[in-house]
Amino acid sequence: MWEQIRANRQRSVVIVVFMGLLLVAVGYALGLYFLGSPEGGVAIALVVWFIMNLVALSQGDNIMLSLSHAKKVTQESYPRLHNIVEEMSIASGLPVVPAVYVIDDPAPNAFATGKNPKRAAVAVTTGLLQKLNRDELQGVIAHEIGHISNRDTLLMAIGGVLLGAIVILSWYASRMLFFGGVGGRRSGGSSGGSAQLILMIVGIVLMILAPIAARLLYFALSRKREYLADASSALYTRYPEGLASALEKISGSHTQLKAANNATAPMYIVNPFRKKGRAAADLTSTHPPTSERVRVLRSMSGAAFGDYDAAFRSVRGKGGGAIPHSALAMSHATPLRAATAGQESSGFAEVKRAREVSDVMWKANKYRTIDCDCGARLRVPPGMKRSELRCPRCGTSHKLSG
Repeated sequence: MWEQIRANRQRSVVIVVFMGLLLVAVGYALGLYFLGSPEGGVAIALVVWFIMNLVALSQGDNIMLSLSHAKKVTQESYPRLHNIVEEMSIASGLPVVPAVYVIDDPAPNAFATGKNPKRAAVAVTTGLLQKLNRDELQGVIAHEIGHISNRDTLLMAIGGVLLGAIVILSWYASRMLFFGGVGGRRSGGSSGGSAQLILMIVGIVLMILAPIAARLLYFALSRKREYLADASSALYTRYPEGLASALEKISGSHTQLKAANNATAPMYIVNPFRKKGRAAADLTSTHPPTSERVRVLRSMSGAAFGDYDAAFRSVRGKGGGAIPHSALAMSHATPLRAATAGQESSGFAEVKRAREVSDVMWKANKYRTIDCDCGARLRVPPGMKRSELRCPRCGTSHKLSG
């Protein structure tokens, strides 16, 4: 697996350098038009690039979690989810169990982030927790643990932060250009005016192309890692059907993930911005087609990396495999297991999971709970100034301390 880890480190360097060049190009254009000095714009861009790299390396994971509005949950508040994360961490050999976060969003999805396996986090949406049974949820968590083990998370955090910086700077520059007037600096002669116009056009083109080029590079480096994470999930769980079924449920949902944005989209297990019937979108998608991933998982004869690679070659019918040679060399026969007995898949089970998730999110948002004698459960938001709260069902008043 060292090949994948080394490749991710090399890709991280490529992203940092390439996006740095794009940022310098944008800075040149901004300096030329707004400051009258391209050198000044380049200097500012280099300072921004240096700062953003420091931020990406030190706080990239926290930024991604914050952008996704993720709330940390404890073992006491959500033992079922924590137990699954612990099981998959042990199966993968991670040195530390990742922190667990929940995103209050009805769209089913999940992602992992972190600087390294010792400092990582797994985040899942409330929609995912509500819709998936234990085997399916275990498959998704194992997939995200695979990203952490394969060092994908640092690559995506760096790319996400730097991509976001370039997109934001270009967006503001375009607004300043078009709403601030196309005045700029003008030279006295007609030749000077023509040169200024040409340079201004070049600057506009750079501001438009820079975020597009950065995004395409970011996407291009993001796709194959999903196959390896799927293979890791099958190995850790020994039940590829769990992830296959989960992918079908996630991709079949029509609910849009409001917590996602262009910078965080490649981190999710399924593209949160997918559009049904848009096959052309696969060219620039952050993820391989879900239907293909499901076929590969269901074609596996065993749970080892070698079994996934054989299934991948069989489904694709052309090209190379998905697993690095070092991982295949260490692969050994791993039989599949049966589904967990007593799985609940009925609508009633989904309602029970929804209530469980709702209680967890109330606690994560630091709401207090008051159980009235009439059976009603009252939620008290943090910082509420009132001294008492009246039950809407029976009218009983409850004293609020503190």
